[in-house]
Amino acid sequence: MSKEKAIREDQVEILEYNFTRISKNPDSATLDLIAAEAGLSVEEVLEWFKKRLGEWRKSEGLPSESRSVRD
Repeated sequence: MSKEKAIREDQVEILEYNFTRISKNPDSATLDLIAAEAGLSVEEVLEWFKKRLGEWRKSEGLPSESRSVRD
């Protein structure tokens, strides 16, 4: 049985809002707040942000795992 649980649509809306309007790379305090608001663990939020950032970078024509624009 997988440990990964499905993220609900309302949780995705909270995550997307924070990704697009607040920060694509939130600090630990912001991750804590997002996790509390969405009812997810910090680890789940962090994993979602990592995946979403990779998708965003790819859509922008950037390497999905690059750490800076200069890489």
